[in-house]
Amino acid sequence: MDRRRFLARAAAATAFVRPSLAQSPDLEETTIAGLGRSTARQNTERYLERIREIDPKIRAVIELNPEALEIADQLDRGPKKGPLHGIPVLVKDNIDTGDRMKTTAGSFALVDVRAPADAPLVAKLRAAGAVILGKTNLSEWANFRSSHSVSGWSGRGGQTRNPYALDRNPCGSSSGSGAAVAANLCAVAIGTETDGSVVCPSSMNGIVGIKPTVGLIPGKGIIPISHTQDTAGPMARTVRDAAILLGVLAEGPHAHADYTKFLDARGLRGARIGVARKFFGITSDTDRLMEECLTLLQREGAELVDPADLPSHGKVGDFEMEVLLYEFKADLNAYLEGRRTGLTLEKLIGFNERHRREEMPYFEQEVFVRAQDKGPLSETAYRRALAACQRLSRTEGIDAALRRNGVDAIVAPTAGPAWLIDTVNGDHDTGGCSTAAAVAGYPHITVPAGFVRGLPVGISFFGAAWSEPALLNLAYGFEQASKARAMPKLLPTITA
Repeated sequence: MDRRRFLARAAAATAFVRPSLAQSPDLEETTIAGLGRSTARQNTERYLERIREIDPKIRAVIELNPEALEIADQLDRGPKKGPLHGIPVLVKDNIDTGDRMKTTAGSFALVDVRAPADAPLVAKLRAAGAVILGKTNLSEWANFRSSHSVSGWSGRGGQTRNPYALDRNPCGSSSGSGAAVAANLCAVAIGTETDGSVVCPSSMNGIVGIKPTVGLIPGKGIIPISHTQDTAGPMARTVRDAAILLGVLAEGPHAHADYTKFLDARGLRGARIGVARKFFGITSDTDRLMEECLTLLQREGAELVDPADLPSHGKVGDFEMEVLLYEFKADLNAYLEGRRTGLTLEKLIGFNERHRREEMPYFEQEVFVRAQDKGPLSETAYRRALAACQRLSRTEGIDAALRRNGVDAIVAPTAGPAWLIDTVNGDHDTGGCSTAAAVAGYPHITVPAGFVRGLPVGISFFGAAWSEPALLNLAYGFEQASKARAMPKLLPTITA
């Protein structure tokens, strides 16, 4: 065959090769604004294909919505509904959806009992025009079953993996939401946090996470741990997208319909930020990265007060656990009764024992058992622990640090680099700064700070109640100056 005929035949063959939608360059790292230039159907098809191609390596998505394309078509036929019109969103599998999908907290115990209605936050997503693309995997029962758990593992969903290194943990409990956003399986996702479950997976998966003030996002319809600490939160690749999502979800007198109006690329100028030094020391490499971040903050015009530690640092832990055990029993039993599951915490313990092979192959349920042993919320032990938590985290914690140092917010490393998945010993958590804001119920935002030996690490900004606008401005200023996020490559391991 001569060269001319060969080239003609090759051209004819390649003319009919359709590139994979999942590998389309306009899908990777696409923002809400970018997706707005396509139809809801196009966006949904592309993400569904990308999930089918890539998610088997990550296992971030526990279930796809069988009605997603139908919803997309309906949106394309109608008028624009809101800021998320035609945007596919993934929702953590402890948030009720009153559709054909399940809401299980990753447990087989709830597989056969569907939620009767959307959680209010899901209704808000739909009203804003979002396509509920599916549910994300999580640490089973939001990581409140065992003190030796493997974050990102659930009986129903298996093990979610970190997309930067597939042998590394994605952190939990919003592990699937974090990994999915990082791997471009969606533009934005919803996670939930009691203590660290939005900010830790956001940090370890190289994305932005907002843990808002408790009460800013409606909490009804979320499988609970603690009514004093639980909240849903946006997870996204950019601060702007996270701010858009927060505006859709927020309600009440402190809510803003548009948080993007608080974003200023020069927002660090004139800001006074306190450095919580006692949260440093996770690893020497993490500390070096944080020092570079502090230098950047100063270069962009922020004044640092260093140190500006919380007076109550390290004093909250035992009180927090006491509160969580009491509230988990009371709140979970109330949720299960309201959903008419016929279950209680006591019955769940029995279910896990009867289904030990599926539910407890790696770790036990000693936290469940400890919670079951607690009495009602009227007990003195609970009331004293709750009062101590509020005093230590607020008046002697974040509020004191802000007031004494005259600062707008506190900055600290969110967490260290991801640890290896270890089904024998469980998690190897090396520390982080989530507890103070979590126990106080105050807002906390994490932004990609850079990489430690190829693994992403986040930097945190947290402050007083309802200070989301100020924190978003600081986070956006840092993000725009650092441009620290980089796409994961789904490497089998990190060899650096």
